[in-house]
Amino acid sequence: MSDNTLYSDRMKMAELVAADGNLLSILQRLGIELGFGEATVADVCARYGLSKSLFLVICNIYSFRHYAPAMDSLDKNDIVHIINYLRVSHKYYKEVCFPGIHNKIHKLVEGLDDINRRLIDKFYDDYDNEVNNHFYFEENVVFPYIDSLFNAVFAGENEFSIVKFEENHSNIGEKLNDLKNILIKYLPEKYSSPMRFEILKEICAMENELRKHSLIENKLLVPLVQNLENSYE
Repeated sequence: MSDNTLYSDRMKMAELVAADGNLLSILQRLGIELGFGEATVADVCARYGLSKSLFLVICNIYSFRHYAPAMDSLDKNDIVHIINYLRVSHKYYKEVCFPGIHNKIHKLVEGLDDINRRLIDKFYDDYDNEVNNHFYFEENVVFPYIDSLFNAVFAGENEFSIVKFEENHSNIGEKLNDLKNILIKYLPEKYSSPMRFEILKEICAMENELRKHSLIENKLLVPLVQNLENSYE
């Protein structure tokens, strides 16, 4: 499927998944069970109480490199669904993706010399802490702030704003790219192994995942919250 052919709510959900198997993880995070038969995207979204517009935007973001989401298809009611999606994505990253990479790195460094073992171990441990701090801030500061706005309990004197979040929104994918470069460029050839290639493939997949995740935050969540903030002025 080309970038010019986007998903629609009239297509069958099975066809959408067949077009891009990576979307299976989206269904998993949203709690959509397989076995939907001939049901359309609209049918399945209605069954699970999901915004079909938001579901399609997320799927199009993940499948099409040059897709630019149209904000006019979303409204403030989608904010709750976006936050829920981001929360379950954080859980998926912390409990599935990053532990998988970490376990493989642990096995890889067992065969390295002391210098390279300490270098990679420390680099990944530092990165792990950065990721946890990033997610903690979003889940304990940003999301509660947005919830307060959405539920009309916003205090005008609150010093936080979504613009401050956007300005200080760190890119946790950059350091992952640094780790990838260490494994590609600087780890000696004698340490090449199937495990090294497996780690690199998972890191590349995770980099792409985090880019999509940031796009949802910056291009969907932030503008919607800004509109909500403006309604209180």
